[in-house]
Amino acid sequence: MRILLTNDDGIYSSGLCALYEALVEEHEVHVVAPDSERSAVGHAITVADPLRAHVVKRGNEIYGWAVSGTPADCVKLAALELIKQPIDLVISGINPGANVGINVLYSGTVSAATEAAILGIRSLAVSIDRYTEPNFCFGAAMVKELLPWLMQLEFSRPVAVSMNIPALPPQQIRGIRFARHSLKSLHEEFDKRVDPRGNVYYWRSGEIWQVNDMDEDSDIALLKAGYITLTPIHFDMTAHDCITGLECPCF
Repeated sequence: MRILLTNDDGIYSSGLCALYEALVEEHEVHVVAPDSERSAVGHAITVADPLRAHVVKRGNEIYGWAVSGTPADCVKLAALELIKQPIDLVISGINPGANVGINVLYSGTVSAATEAAILGIRSLAVSIDRYTEPNFCFGAAMVKELLPWLMQLEFSRPVAVSMNIPALPPQQIRGIRFARHSLKSLHEEFDKRVDPRGNVYYWRSGEIWQVNDMDEDSDIALLKAGYITLTPIHFDMTAHDCITGLECPCF
């Protein structure tokens, strides 16, 4: 299988490397990723500047392409220019920190997978619910184990699958559940600080999910309960229920 690996943490990230090591022996793996971290850029694309791509090597072996753009740029460039044969699957990740709830709107990891779905390519975004010292090797092993099953899933429309893995020892993971995204908002804070020259600046300092008030079938609640969650994501953002029966009286 021809697999494209990308992410929003940059081509030198440990999560990307773990996926590469887990998959390269059994699949044709291509790496096209940002040349530096592009976390939380959402589905941004580069339009005002040229995209530059250069080959990255590990020792004497070519590892992949580093691109001066966003995760969505990387998928577009890989599919339309850098990889000459059709891509069977795009995997984005592994991201340190879960991409659940409304976080998917900000996530470059998820947006890379969504861009693949727009291009008609199967895709998977992988995140692990831990920011410090996440177990990327375990996450990559889970992807490798589940890949045959995931490739057999059939959906009624082009979708990306967002996979979130709890930060637990393997024996404590309770299973895998398909889950919808929670619509609960975050409690967010900013620290107001002053630099050595007396200039005020603000640093986004925290986000808290109100898990006790969460619907039991949501991605956040199930992830916190110890399940690996899978959420199919589509790019139709129309609120269909809101336009049914509406008419404009102006004309």
